[in-house]
Amino acid sequence: MSRGASLLRVTIVYVIAIAAGLAWLLWGPATDHLWLDGLLADLIATLVVFAGSRIFRNSSVYDAYWSVIPPLLAFYWWVAADAGVNDVRWWLMMIVLLAWAIRLTANWIRTFPGMHHEDWRYPLVRERAGRFGVVADLMGIHVFPTLVVFAGLIPVYVVATRAGEPLGWLDYLACAVGIAALTLETVADLQMHSFIATRSPGQVMQSGVWSWSRHPNYFGECGIWLSMALFGLAAYPGAWWVFVGAAAMVTMFLGVSIPMMEQRSLERRPEYSQVVARVSRFFPRPPKKGSLQTTRA
Repeated sequence: MSRGASLLRVTIVYVIAIAAGLAWLLWGPATDHLWLDGLLADLIATLVVFAGSRIFRNSSVYDAYWSVIPPLLAFYWWVAADAGVNDVRWWLMMIVLLAWAIRLTANWIRTFPGMHHEDWRYPLVRERAGRFGVVADLMGIHVFPTLVVFAGLIPVYVVATRAGEPLGWLDYLACAVGIAALTLETVADLQMHSFIATRSPGQVMQSGVWSWSRHPNYFGECGIWLSMALFGLAAYPGAWWVFVGAAAMVTMFLGVSIPMMEQRSLERRPEYSQVVARVSRFFPRPPKKGSLQTTRA
């Protein structure tokens, strides 16, 4: 299957998924809680994407869902809450969220080679689950990240439903954190794309922002959700729980994604251990003393 045909199939799955979620919001039984309505619609759309993953035998069909759904949920809450168009906090937050969603989705489109390719982690998850592979696929690869992203959107819901709170320094801090995180993610991706295009077999990326963090893209991703949490706190002072989603993101990356990637890198490139000894795992900081030349593994 060609790349174009693969992207078309993913797009069709997403259109059906979004339509299913929207149908629930428009004609399904209301819960009297906008956040719960949004969650149920999100889960329904996720189930549709899961069905698409099973039909095409490729769970990477889900990958772009991470960045496609958040702006749609945000605007649903904003419209349903009748917040009005003059809430500056809302638009500051949405500038960050939309820029993030466009960048991440475009990056996925750029790097998705087609249906013949599936993220290497997904078969591993299914294999480890044995006869419960389908359950692991549904809950671990589809539903779990949907719930984590939804938790990250809790402060977005707060901002959408609490229009009118005065703008303050925390809003500008939130915007600055979001722009910085978006810039870091963008630079990290561009540097990695350039490296992949020119690297020799066995080389390890450890230059640019990758010399300060072994996973700067993940650090930037968590910064985006921290930005959302700060916006939520500005709209609802004292609501510490708006940070739950950002904390869940950090926990997922540090507890699941990064360990899996680190183990794979060490198995495939033994000299990656030199990078581990020199470069910070997550939080960017100057590298320890030692050569930062690309290492042949």
